[in-house]
Amino acid sequence: MNQQDDSDDGMDEFYDKFKTQRYRKGFNENNWEEEFDKVPMFMKTAPEDIDPNKYPELACLQAVIHNEDRPPEEQAKSLKDEGNAFFKEKNYQKSILSYTAALKKQCGDQDLNTVLLTNRAAAHFHIGNMRSALNDAAAAKKIKPDHLKALIRGAQCCIKLRLFAEAVQWCDEGLKFHPSDRKLQELRAAADQQKRAADRDARKAKAKEKKLHGEKEALLAAIKERGIKLHQPVKAPQPNSDSEDEGSSAALAQLKLDGLSSQEATGAQVFMDTHGSLHWPVLFLYPEHQQSDFISAFCESSCFLDHLVVMFGEELPPWDTERKYLPSNLQLFFENCEEDTLYQVEPEKSLLEVLQHKRVSVRAGTPSFIVLVHDSSFRKQFLTEKKIHRL
Repeated sequence: MNQQDDSDDGMDEFYDKFKTQRYRKGFNENNWEEEFDKVPMFMKTAPEDIDPNKYPELACLQAVIHNEDRPPEEQAKSLKDEGNAFFKEKNYQKSILSYTAALKKQCGDQDLNTVLLTNRAAAHFHIGNMRSALNDAAAAKKIKPDHLKALIRGAQCCIKLRLFAEAVQWCDEGLKFHPSDRKLQELRAAADQQKRAADRDARKAKAKEKKLHGEKEALLAAIKERGIKLHQPVKAPQPNSDSEDEGSSAALAQLKLDGLSSQEATGAQVFMDTHGSLHWPVLFLYPEHQQSDFISAFCESSCFLDHLVVMFGEELPPWDTERKYLPSNLQLFFENCEEDTLYQVEPEKSLLEVLQHKRVSVRAGTPSFIVLVHDSSFRKQFLTEKKIHRL
């Protein structure tokens, strides 16, 4: 009895001391959140670098997870749990590393490997690695053909990759095992709808391409029929491309100079109207003032004077301060760069008559003409040492 009394007396003394002395290692109102965040169970996010001195409990857990002495199945499961934790934190890159490390253990547990592949596919999916996600889903499906999550993920990846036919196939395979699964049904309906739309767009694009090809062929025939030459930059000869038809087709298809087609450079291109007349983009150059005019659709039957009257009629351009660019006072020239020769063009002639001349070839799909003022000092200087001929 006395012994019990002594024990009780000792406990009372301990309680009295506990009440008067503060627990030194306890959390306080200022640091409890920080201290809780060091405990693995309460951590909101895992630290990037695990310092054993700062996070001893977490370092211990990691040592357990990565203990190479444990069976491969246990190591793989621990790495899977680690990957799941990273996934919940939306740290998908680290979760991928954990799932990959688990798969490398080659534990032989096919169910576990299927889960690892499916989880890694989900992580890849969330960071936009659709091909990797699809590969993992396919690998999981190969192990377990009826694995629902793998089937759903594979279908989702195919839709993101615009592989709509493959997405439908994934859904059909899944519905054989899970005929009432709503997610697979929804994915199949969406994939089928987008497949139909893509097929329809492809048909429209093909029909448009065929129409454009037909229009180009008709345009080529019209240009050849008129005897108009299209200038082509010198290129190395290509096998089986020495025929006149193929050379002309290449010229029409490209109509380019230094890599720029007339449409890319000027926004216009030769076209044929419903009456069979050609309309050309034409450039007028005024070297004396470093100015130019551009006519996007010069009808082949129109003469040059018709356009000069419009451009230099009642209102002369502001750069013509001397007021000398009058229609009756202008001369037109076409330059043959190969011959370094200027050919004078009569303003009364039509565009077609000029383009049909044997010395004229159209560069970049845009005929160009130099305009000078008759008897001006600049004209005399400009034409010095130039070969001049009449078309």
